[in-house]
Amino acid sequence: MSEFDVVIIGSGPGGYVAAIRAAQLGFRTAIIEKYPTMGGTCLNVGCIPSKALLDSSEHFENAKRNFAEHGIEISELGIDLKKMVERKNSVVDQTTKGIAYLMDKNKITVYEGVGSFVSATEIKVTRKDNSSESIKTRYVIIATGSKPVSLPFITIDKERIITSTEALNLTQIPRHLLVIGGGVIGLELGSVYLRLGAEVTVIEYLDKITPGMDGALSKELLKVLKKQGMKFWLSTTVTKVERKGDKVIVEAKDKKGEVLSLEGDYALVAVGRRPYTDGLNLEAVKVKLDDKGRVEVNENLQTNIPNIYAIGDVVKGAMLAHKAEEEGIFVVESLAGQNPHINYNLIPGVIYTWPEVAGVGYTEEQAKEKGISYKVGSFPMRALGRSRASGDTDGFVKIIADEKTDEVIGFHMIGARAADLIADGVTAMEFRASAEDIARMSHAHPTYAEAVREAALDATEKRALHM
Repeated sequence: MSEFDVVIIGSGPGGYVAAIRAAQLGFRTAIIEKYPTMGGTCLNVGCIPSKALLDSSEHFENAKRNFAEHGIEISELGIDLKKMVERKNSVVDQTTKGIAYLMDKNKITVYEGVGSFVSATEIKVTRKDNSSESIKTRYVIIATGSKPVSLPFITIDKERIITSTEALNLTQIPRHLLVIGGGVIGLELGSVYLRLGAEVTVIEYLDKITPGMDGALSKELLKVLKKQGMKFWLSTTVTKVERKGDKVIVEAKDKKGEVLSLEGDYALVAVGRRPYTDGLNLEAVKVKLDDKGRVEVNENLQTNIPNIYAIGDVVKGAMLAHKAEEEGIFVVESLAGQNPHINYNLIPGVIYTWPEVAGVGYTEEQAKEKGISYKVGSFPMRALGRSRASGDTDGFVKIIADEKTDEVIGFHMIGARAADLIADGVTAMEFRASAEDIARMSHAHPTYAEAVREAALDATEKRALHM
């Protein structure tokens, strides 16, 4: 029986990054993945393929709507959806092969199959052909991620009533895509098909979209997406989803209690994800789950069984790839006797619509809830020369600072390249910068990043220069 120091079950961003760091620290490391390709949901049917389609659809949108303004004339513009999906698959293939290369480079043993507990130190790997073998280990890290969830009365047929997985591989552009859920996944995939010519209607139970984001961002994103043509039914409860041939009927009640019936040719169910622990045989080792099916862990990401740890979507907290990565590194560095840290308040959230949306730290609503005395500085993207040059004038940067100390406690933005610019906020907040600190930093001109400095100036005695 092969023996290891660390065995990781699941090869998503949390799992494979934990494996690499463990190998770097000298641990004999193995990783178990039940699918033929590594990378988990994120690389195979999540972050990477969705961004590939978002980029492709954005190119089409620009060619269709914006090129003429730049003096670029195109005739007979068309869409080859099959080729678009093939390109997406190629990006996924390159990325997952890259993970396989990193496993080999770091001398990590890879097992293909379902990992399940025999005991706290023995893991059985069951392959597709039902053959199996067991391996021994000192430590185990559960990194099995999450799966899409549905509503109890909805039957996902994977043809017309679909999840995000199927939405990444459609063979035709929907005529009318009904999106159930106004969160990140629904809005991103809705944006893809809206740009390609579909009518897109979002039905959301709450009174706003992207509920985890700062309220000002949610409000601005709603306005922008409506301007792009996306339709919304907020404060609306879905009561029935039924397929009739190539049509899907969604019945719901609006905020006045009136019955609403919407007809489309596809319905994307994007109401969230659940932690995935199927097949682990946790009962054998008595690892505890909480009331939401998540693996219970302490502040060290350790389960009730001392040598078993869990990270990523399978534990509490935001279901984000980069959060899982941080947790994977945290666990293995702790096992090596180091003193890593994670500040969960400084894990940024990003939505890859266009404009992009990003936030880190406290939202204004959270600051109010906690009774923090704060001040706000903001700056509109349309006031930037760089934004006018590119035509990306929607959005703003918003900085929340402690009223007494000027320390930045929240950093939120909607605009071009917000997904990249949010790192400025994370860096500033990790080093406990003040709004004044950011305001005193030189930002290259002309760039989108200038909006960050201007928002910081606005938070510091309302002294923005270009507003």
